[in-house]
Amino acid sequence: ATGVMASELTHPYYTFLDGGMDVDLASIQGGEIPIDPQTLRFMVKSPEDERYLNDKLAQAKVNNAIPIAGLDIGQYDIVFLSGGWGAAYDFAQSNILGAKISEAYATEKIIAAVCHGPLGLVGAVKQDGSPLVEGVKLTGVTNKQLKQLMVGETPKHPETELRKLNADYQSNSGFIDMFRSHIEIDKNHRIVTGQNQKCGINAAIEAMRLLVG
Repeated sequence: ATGVMASELTHPYYTFLDGGMDVDLASIQGGEIPIDPQTLRFMVKSPEDERYLNDKLAQAKVNNAIPIAGLDIGQYDIVFLSGGWGAAYDFAQSNILGAKISEAYATEKIIAAVCHGPLGLVGAVKQDGSPLVEGVKLTGVTNKQLKQLMVGETPKHPETELRKLNADYQSNSGFIDMFRSHIEIDKNHRIVTGQNQKCGINAAIEAMRLLVG
């Protein structure tokens, strides 16, 4: 079983909420968003995860997510793509997600993503039809971290897919990549990306900073 990594949803969710924003949760199909059960185990569970487990409203949003086909992008200031291994199976493969991110970019929304979340950018295009990520400063989970976590069999890897489309891919890599984190802010393109699961709070904060100028 896999899905969204709990903290990659709860960290930005509560950062935006506590920042005074209204927050909706959406998924490609709508309905229940699967949360990777491994990511709620004691050794990795964060205070925000615990807050979620006691938050009936947030749980209702997770269990009744808006289908992205029904999203009016014009009603939002920030679009945030949470990661998790589940995103490797549907983000880059979804034409409708690519279309929604293309619309968000064309209408100058702030776009943010963490870990596997940047896979949601690879199907999007700029107004001239070129890949949205081409020439954009971006990060995402490294191939090295996926190898170290032994999840290299998933169908799409952010580093591979971003490099393939000539993104300006950046990362903080070392002996053990899961302990490394990095935030990339491309102000010209209004996009914030975080390298791994540790970046959700900072990526949300930087997205709000871009929003207020």
